[in-house]
Amino acid sequence: MVSDKAPDPDQGPLLPAQARLPINRCNLPAMILGSLTYQRHPAPLYIDGVAELHRDLFRLLAQAESAKERAQLFSDYMNAHFLLDAPEEAGLTRNSRLKRDKADYLRILRGWSFDADGREAAVLKGWVESRFGLLPRHHGGPIRDGGDDSYHAYLEARSHGLYNTNALESQLDLLYTYCQYELGQRYAETSHLRLYRGVNRLDGHDVLEQRSKRERILLLNSVTSFTDQRERADEFGDFILETEVPLPKVLCYSRLLPGRLKGEDEFIVIGGVYQVGTSAL
Repeated sequence: MVSDKAPDPDQGPLLPAQARLPINRCNLPAMILGSLTYQRHPAPLYIDGVAELHRDLFRLLAQAESAKERAQLFSDYMNAHFLLDAPEEAGLTRNSRLKRDKADYLRILRGWSFDADGREAAVLKGWVESRFGLLPRHHGGPIRDGGDDSYHAYLEARSHGLYNTNALESQLDLLYTYCQYELGQRYAETSHLRLYRGVNRLDGHDVLEQRSKRERILLLNSVTSFTDQRERADEFGDFILETEVPLPKVLCYSRLLPGRLKGEDEFIVIGGVYQVGTSAL
């Protein structure tokens, strides 16, 4: 559901220092893009050098007549540029001890949907950390600082997930950039999407401020799944989180690549500080 709700001028709490890095690889620092102000007044996010490196793809996309054609162009380009159908040419060996020739962007997205605390999810959270400077807040358990066991488990899973892969983070760079291009085609003149998330407990979240019985300021995990269908969110918990997600914070959504991703309603969202409404079922 598209929303054009006017933003509240109140800036609210800042992104905590322990949830961000001082540097990243995009055009805005984590302190800004992870803030409540950014949620209300978003600006485009550009990962360094991606659009320039892949300008030929976006030239082709601009000539396509439909979303289906654009999705096919993107998939074909990914296969050709990253040699996804010819792993030996990319330097991978099929008879190696660790079989990583299938570790591509689609495997990461499917792994995330299957287990948000698994190895593929750690790779996705690590990519957000690297590109946007937002540190994970949960991976198999809460993460409060670099000494947590859950943080070390995240680092180990991330390194294992990236080991002996074919430019996996660069694949995610292009996936995000294509997603933003496609969102611009589908939701022209729109800055936010109203999205929903079902949860079983509210006390497991980082609550930065309680605005009212139903309104909270939360620090979301660096990567979080939502849906644009409230009735689907009902299936995943006893409480519903409802929020306005800036388009630049959408990493990917299942309808972006029809037939290649499971489900129809999932939106993978980059975290930070969000104002959310909560309601019980």
